Amino acid sequence: MAAPALLLPSPIEVLDDERLDAAGVRLLLKRDDLIHPDLPGNKWRKLKYNLKAARAAGAPRLLTFGGAYSNHIRAVAAAGALFGFETIGVIRGEAYDPLNTSLQFAVDHGMQLTYLNRQTYRMKADPVVIDQLHRDLGGFYLIPEGGSNALAVRGCAEMVGEIAEHFDVICCGVGTGGTLAGIAAGLSAGQRAIGFSSLKSGDFLVDDVATLQRDALGDATSNWQVETGYHFGGYAKTKPELTAFVDDFESRHGLRLDWVYVAKMMFGIYDLVAQGRFPAGTQIVAVITGPDFDDQICS
Repeated sequence: MAAPALLLPSPIEVLDDERLDAAGVRLLLKRDDLIHPDLPGNKWRKLKYNLKAARAAGAPRLLTFGGAYSNHIRAVAAAGALFGFETIGVIRGEAYDPLNTSLQFAVDHGMQLTYLNRQTYRMKADPVVIDQLHRDLGGFYLIPEGGSNALAVRGCAEMVGEIAEHFDVICCGVGTGGTLAGIAAGLSAGQRAIGFSSLKSGDFLVDDVATLQRDALGDATSNWQVETGYHFGGYAKTKPELTAFVDDFESRHGLRLDWVYVAKMMFGIYDLVAQGRFPAGTQIVAVITGPDFDDQICS
C-alpha cells in the first residue's frame, strides 16, 4: 500500500521554558501533528495497519463511528480519499443541517454519512447493530470509534522507536486509549507513559487501555497511568483557565495547541511539574497529536 507523502519520523523539538528550567525538567515535543495535514498525529498511526488489513481483505469500503466533531471521522474520510477506499461515517445523534465544518470536510472527501440515535449508538459494538449496518449499507471493513484496536496499538508503538533522545516519561492525550496503549507497549525498562484524559469521569479508560494491550500483546503492561483531573468539563469543552493557558503558550512558543486533547495534556504536565511530581533531571516527551479545530470547543 503506497503511502502519501508523510513526514516520518516526525520531528522532535526542545521546549525552552523558564518554568520547566526552574524545576530541572526538560520537555521535548514529538510533533506528530506535522505528519500529514489530513492525517496528523495518532490518526495516521492508528489507521496505518487497519488500512493494510482492509486492503488485504479486499474490502473496498471503510466504516467507522464518531461524534459530530470527531477528528477521527475527518481522518478516515481523508484516508479513504488518499488510499482509494469508499468511506461511511456513522454519526452519533441527529442529522446536522447545515453540516458543521468537520462533517462537511468528511463529505467533501467522499464520506457517506449516516446517523444513529444516542441509545443505539451506545450499543454500536453489539453484533446485532453491526449486522443491521451491513444489511443497510452493504459490506465494509469496520474501524472502531477513535480508531483504537489491536492494529492501532501496533501502529502507535512504532512512535517510540523514532525518539533517539533519552527520555524518562512520555505523555499523550487520551480519548479511547489506543495511543497510550501503543506508546506504553513500545517503551524500554525504566520509562513510563502518562495519558491525560480529555473525558469527564475517565476512570474507565484504565480498563480500556489494559484491554487494548491484552488484545494486541497478550497482556497489559504496568508502565503507564491515566490522569483524569484535567478534562476541563469533558470532551471538546474548555474553561477560562485552559483558554488562558493556550493563549499564553502560543505567545511564549508560537504553537497553538489543540484544545480537545493536547492543551489539556500540556496543562497537566505543567501542573504536575509545579507540584514537584517529576524529580529534577527528568526528561519528558509530550506527543503533539493534532491541530486545533475551533468549531469543536464548547464552554
